[in-house]
Amino acid sequence: MTLPPPRALATDPDRVGATTGPDWVGTAAEALPDDIERSLLVGRIWDPTVDGPSPVIVRDGEVLDVSHRFPTVRDICELPDPAAVVAELDGPRLGSFEEILANTDATTRDHTRPWLLTPVDLQALKAAGVTFPVSMIERVIEERAGGDLALAADLRRRTIADIGADLHTLAPGSVEAERLKVMLVAEGVWSQYLEVGLGPDAEIFTKGQILSAVGTAVPVGVLAASTWNNPEPEVALIVQSSGRIVGATLGNDVNLRDVEGRSALLLPRAKDNNASCALGPLIRLFDDRFNLDRVRELEVRLQVSGVDGFQLTAVSEMARMSRDPATLVQQLIGPHHHYPDGAVLMLGTMFAPIQDRDRPGEGFTHKLDDVVRISAPALGTLVNRVRHAEECEPWQFGVRDLMGNLVRRGLL
Repeated sequence: MTLPPPRALATDPDRVGATTGPDWVGTAAEALPDDIERSLLVGRIWDPTVDGPSPVIVRDGEVLDVSHRFPTVRDICELPDPAAVVAELDGPRLGSFEEILANTDATTRDHTRPWLLTPVDLQALKAAGVTFPVSMIERVIEERAGGDLALAADLRRRTIADIGADLHTLAPGSVEAERLKVMLVAEGVWSQYLEVGLGPDAEIFTKGQILSAVGTAVPVGVLAASTWNNPEPEVALIVQSSGRIVGATLGNDVNLRDVEGRSALLLPRAKDNNASCALGPLIRLFDDRFNLDRVRELEVRLQVSGVDGFQLTAVSEMARMSRDPATLVQQLIGPHHHYPDGAVLMLGTMFAPIQDRDRPGEGFTHKLDDVVRISAPALGTLVNRVRHAEECEPWQFGVRDLMGNLVRRGLL
């Protein structure tokens, strides 16, 4: 049995190779949901007039400052009914979304005007792994290859022969999954990745520290020493401290496959680096038009465009998740673990790139200045350019800085 190939996307020829120059960030029409007039959208901007971040809402293509009512996005998301409140909110106009998006690229930014930030602030940054059978198999391959990309092609063929790829209907923790586990152990092909893919406990880890995520139209980072890495296009849920899911956004759970492949204990090194967590462009709040059932049906589209002319397109279908999003949230938060400021939970991806980029059999890895576009019609498009983590803008604005800024502005 072979892995299903990535589904092809219709590619706009005007966007192919657009990895440099002012157009790489895309347009406002691409960044926003396709039903913008029916979307309740919350985000954050950096306001140079107050030298700090402000929560905003986006309505009719205009960006409105709501910091006078809610100093943090966390405060909005913790409301009993965030969607109902945001639907009635108003505030000073900061500019059009198109203008502020265009000003977000640091290489051309006017520092006297606002620019976009990631749409979350005080929420914990969490991620779930191995939630799709295809990515589970790729993690087994990483482990068996010890992070060596050159060994992966042969191991992929043999691993799929051992395990099979049609596992998406198998419920983790079920009697059938336990039966498969016993069989694989007996055959000597068991793996810790199969444990979290088939067993009762999901893999949920800390993707980054509070306030460390980046947004759209800025670089994402991979370590300079990494030689095998990739984007992970995902949906991220916005979860209240109560455990209630109140919205969603897009995410890129940047992964260093060579590092994690050497040892699963190196997961923090593989996952949590400068600019390695991208979220955005905006949070879409749940209402009667967009809810968790819509999330379960989303198709998350990926396009990678390289300066070398390389193009990679794929789709991650949320319906093929082996664990339901609500079940993952229950494993994240509850009596066993509390998050007083809520959390963002990235749900995992079925995307595990095996398309050869340079030499046959060596698969895909990023190159500098790759442009990664992650999109879903209901959530818009998250766009980032790949750089070395060591060269990305350092994370320097922490919780103490945020609190101090809000106090100076009279918002706390």
